[in-house]
Amino acid sequence: MFDISVSYQKHPLQFHFEAGTSRGILTEKNSYFIQIKNKKNPTQVGLGEAGPLRGLSPEFEEEGLAGFEKYIKSANWELFPENLEEIPEFVSHLPLAYPSYKFAIEMAVYDYIHAKNGIHFENAFSLGKMAIPINGLIWMGKPDFMEDQIEQKIAQGYTCLKLKIGAIDFDQELAILNNLRNQFPKEKLSIRVDANGAFTTKEAAHKLEQLAKLDIHSIEQPIRAGLWNAMAELCQENILPIALDEELIGLENYEQQNQLLDKIPANYLIIKPSLVGGFSSSHTWIQAAEEHQMDWWITSALESNIGLQAIAQFTAEYSLQIPQGLGTGSLYTNNFASGLSIQSGNLHFNPNFHRVNPFHEIHV
Repeated sequence: MFDISVSYQKHPLQFHFEAGTSRGILTEKNSYFIQIKNKKNPTQVGLGEAGPLRGLSPEFEEEGLAGFEKYIKSANWELFPENLEEIPEFVSHLPLAYPSYKFAIEMAVYDYIHAKNGIHFENAFSLGKMAIPINGLIWMGKPDFMEDQIEQKIAQGYTCLKLKIGAIDFDQELAILNNLRNQFPKEKLSIRVDANGAFTTKEAAHKLEQLAKLDIHSIEQPIRAGLWNAMAELCQENILPIALDEELIGLENYEQQNQLLDKIPANYLIIKPSLVGGFSSSHTWIQAAEEHQMDWWITSALESNIGLQAIAQFTAEYSLQIPQGLGTGSLYTNNFASGLSIQSGNLHFNPNFHRVNPFHEIHV
């Protein structure tokens, strides 16, 4: 084992506003950080972030620090990798039943081995030579709140918006979408919606028919995860392109993943590294999607800028055809400063920015 020390801590992230989802209102979210430090060279550190989400992450607890500590201590640190090529083998020994914890360790190891203060993957994005197209995220809430968000995103130059739906009256949501589409045809604005499993199996097809009239790009997880037969039938009706999101959580190996994709002929996969168990697991999902001729995009899971930065760098490892879901960096009042910035609906990275370490308790 390398001469390293491992530490961890909790950081409560405070939302700027009440963030509405079909599973309730979010005002605060805990993130749990791991730091791997070289005892002989204290400037070499690796940071990782776990951000389990209520109602989604199988490891979620109201107070998750104890569970995070137990997971960290269960890792076989004697297998700590010497180079980037050995990371997948080390990560494969970590239990996937705790996906955000696994992601945090993998993220920290990549950071530690690169030894470049926040460079997890070296590519054109992390070198500041390319940007990643992203969608603007519109949270659920009262109609005027949602419309204000839409106006702001349009003014900021986004050409793809994703609206959370399923929490307020569906007719009100349709009215908001109809107004948006009347102003911006599909050639100028792509509209995605995310129901987070809010529709019942009986009403889903009818609601998709109404959404399809508005030239919606796609809908994420119209019905709750686990209803494979119902979801397969909905996809086969071909009313509106469907993206699987929560459906991916908890499928631990390539065989299970292929069983899902063989069964459900979805159009897209939404891949959240924090919820599927890290970068290696995300890569496996991407491979499975492409073998099934499904497109995909990568989405953050409300991490701080530290986790978001790592996910964005991983995303840039691939040839990107459509906007990604990485526009969550401005959600919190106490987020950490980072090299990330958004310009005209594109995510940029400044490689010269010196990363903030949460273990120094400096945030903005």
